[in-house]
Amino acid sequence: MGPMAASNQEASSPYRLKPGPYSSHTMLLDEFPPRGDGLRVLDVGCAVGYLSELLAQRGFAVTSVDWPNTPHPPTVEFAGADLDEGLPPLEGRFDYIICADVLEHLRAPLELLRECRELLAPRGVLVASLPNSGNAHFRWTVLRGRFPQQERGLFDSTHLHFYTWQGWVDLFARAGLRIDRVRSSAVPVGLALPAWDGSPPVRALEWLSFALARAWKKLFAYQFIVRAGIAAEPATYART
Repeated sequence: MGPMAASNQEASSPYRLKPGPYSSHTMLLDEFPPRGDGLRVLDVGCAVGYLSELLAQRGFAVTSVDWPNTPHPPTVEFAGADLDEGLPPLEGRFDYIICADVLEHLRAPLELLRECRELLAPRGVLVASLPNSGNAHFRWTVLRGRFPQQERGLFDSTHLHFYTWQGWVDLFARAGLRIDRVRSSAVPVGLALPAWDGSPPVRALEWLSFALARAWKKLFAYQFIVRAGIAAEPATYART
């Protein structure tokens, strides 16, 4: 990440790049080829552009969308919009669309996904990170009669929707998108315990979280990282 993006991120956003090996951002970036060669990317809800800038450095032609006047890297094209009102006017189609940590914040995520589908190239790919409200910690917290309001994470106070895996599957299918691949991220223990981030105990806990998520994604995934394409028929995605 360049110095401008890093400083903007610290100054204006509660969200941070999650660079760990088991994080959603690392897995999202893994869905892209190492070299962009001018392929077009639309980063929906880009925040301060931490993913946009990394992809631009790989050679992708990146367009980022977020609130007007959001600080963003100079290496990307930026379009300001209130995503609750839909995407701004955009020219052409995109080879990749990113929805990283954004759909759960919107009043009408289905409508935004439908707009994204219309902007995908015929063989384009939509990649998204989606919180798992079926996570064991989420279930246990609610079972104890608690629903905390936190700055980020599964109980982020700005989340408007709380989907389990099947809820996300149904949402994408209704939008005419076919989920081709799903991966599960680990609980970002280092973010919760910054003083211990990178230490052997934290790395061990994150590895254990990742192993559990791979074994039983519906119960232990912190987030689902999905790769989706245009479905031939919107309502035919098989339940898993």
